[in-house]
Formats: sequence, structure tokens, C-alpha cells
Amino acid sequence: MGCCHLLYDGDNTVLLDTGLAGESIRVRQLFRRLRLQPQSLKAILLTHGHLDHAGNLARLQRWSGAKIYAHPKEQAHIDGNYPYRGVNRWCGRLEAMGRKALGYQSAKIDEFLTDGQHLPFWGGLEVIHLPGHTLGHCGFYSAKYNLLFSGDMMASYWFNVHKPWAIFNSAPELMPASAERIRRLRPRWILPFHFDFLDGDLHRRRFAKLYGMQDWAALQSA
Repeated sequence: MGCCHLLYDGDNTVLLDTGLAGESIRVRQLFRRLRLQPQSLKAILLTHGHLDHAGNLARLQRWSGAKIYAHPKEQAHIDGNYPYRGVNRWCGRLEAMGRKALGYQSAKIDEFLTDGQHLPFWGGLEVIHLPGHTLGHCGFYSAKYNLLFSGDMMASYWFNVHKPWAIFNSAPELMPASAERIRRLRPRWILPFHFDFLDGDLHRRRFAKLYGMQDWAALQSA
């Protein structure tokens, strides 16, 4: 139900998010199939610090020695001490139970991300700050491939395409502006972190329809 993305580039490979449970084993298996050494993982990029995205952060950092890149406002989520309020307290309660059940360990951000920052990975990635789901929630845009990794701006399944549920959004009032930021960027492909099929055009059309951008949703595949 949740994914992390390994952006393969030989000894400069990077990982986007780390998943919840079991993904660290799958990442190591994939490295063996690709004949990569752990030190080939040069960076772990976090869209945000929720448990289903940072669940294997400490394990994979220790295994590879890779630096952790995230927005500074995500450290509280990673540490498990973000001050959730209102209905959002349920997110904190669920994460607390998950951390205990999974033996979660925190980790420190090595490099703080800023909006518009250009990262020298996978042919170049631009940090797109998309607050709302969390205050430091970020996407990563590849101009080379005209592809946006959109984090948790939506979940995209054939049976249910939806915005993040209210209990998981720390600042929901900021999400419309973040969606508009993506509309202005107009990436050709979008890949979320909760999805069914690896089809960036499909998810771009679903995103546009979900947020009422019908002109963009109607674009045909190139």
C-alpha cells in the first residue's frame, strides 16, 4: 500500500523514502540483483517524516552510510515528538503504536532541504516544498524526465483515488496552494508514494481530476 523509489545510477544511487515494514530487506535484495554495494547508496531523500515513509530510515542509513536529506520541519516527525493537535492527534497515536510494534529507531537529518534546491542525483532533482500533509512535506522534480515524485499529495488506486485523510494532515489549509504549485509546474508524469500501477501519466491525470484541474487531466499521452 506504500512504496519507496530507488533511483538507480550506479554508485550514485539514491532512495526516495524508506517505507514502513520489510522494505529495508527488499532494498538490500535489489542492491544484490543490481550488483551494487551498500555504499553505492549516496543519499536517502525523505518527502516527509511520517512512519510509513521513515520507518526504515535508521536501518538503511546504518547499512549504507548514506546521508539523510529532509526538510528541517520533519525532524520532529522522525523523532516521534511532533505536537499533533485536534483530529490530527489520531495520527500521532497510530504512529506511536507503530513505532513500538516495529521497534522503530529515530535518525538525524544530515542535510536540510529548501524549496527550489537542486540536488545532484539522478540527472538532477529539484526540491518542491509542498506543505499541508506535513509542514515540511516535499516533492522531487526531475526536469530531465519531466517527472514529479509527489509524496503524499494523493493516494492513487483504481478503487479509490483520494487526498490524504484528515487525521494525517498537519496543516490542511496549505494543501490547495501546494496543489496549485504542482499545476503550475505541470509535470508530464507524476508518481505518488501510495499507488497501484507504475504509470506516471495515469497518476498525473488522476491528480489533475482529483484537484479539479480538468484542462490538465484531459491532456493526451505524448
